[in-house]
Formats: sequence, structure tokens, C-alpha cells
Amino acid sequence: MIGYVTIGTNDLQKAAAFFDDLLSMVGATRTMSTERFIAWGKGRKDTGLGVTMPFDGNPATVGNGVMVALEALGRPQVDAVYKKALALGATDEGAPGLREDGPPNFYAGYFRDLDGNKFNIFTMAA
Repeated sequence: MIGYVTIGTNDLQKAAAFFDDLLSMVGATRTMSTERFIAWGKGRKDTGLGVTMPFDGNPATVGNGVMVALEALGRPQVDAVYKKALALGATDEGAPGLREDGPPNFYAGYFRDLDGNKFNIFTMAA
């Protein structure tokens, strides 16, 4: 249903380095790149992630209640991606663990990227 998600950035080069390193951990690579926009994905059948300088020329801001969820293969990958995000300068929004208010086996870690966009890395594997 969702083809891709785009988030804004105020520093495309910093965002590019952050996501190149982080998304490689879940098997994604750059699929498109221009002066204002970079996209990552695993292939045409998977959802992609784009980072862009806002086209209206105004500063990028985060949306309240907006979050991008990245699917992991299992709990060890959730832990590793979350830890890598923090090492790359992301801020903690909730350490990896089971979520009591989520579905059974919902294991996730939450962080904000360098521009403050909220992400989680999750798995529903036992």
C-alpha cells in the first residue's frame, strides 16, 4: 500500500551519511539521489525512504505524531540498529524492548534522527 515515505532535512549531507550507514543494516541501499533528495530501498516491491530538503525553501520540521517504522528480521537486529542510530548521533526515544501496549511479540526501539524525525526499529518475531 505505501510506496515510500519522505522526511525533511536541513542538512542533506549529514542525513545522507546517517541513513547510508543505518539503513545498510537492514539491507537498504540508495536508489535515487539528486541535489535535494536521496532515497533508499531494497527493491521495487518494498517501501522506500526518502530524505529531502523542503521544496518550498522553508526549514524542515518534524510532525507531531509522525513516525517511520523500520522492520527488522529479529530482536538482535532491532538492538543493533537502535544502538547504531544512537552512535550516529540519534537521540533516544525508548530503548529496545517488548511493548505492553502493542501486539504480542512487538519488540521495538525508538529514536530521533539528526533532524528530529521519529523512527522505530521493530520486529514481531518471537
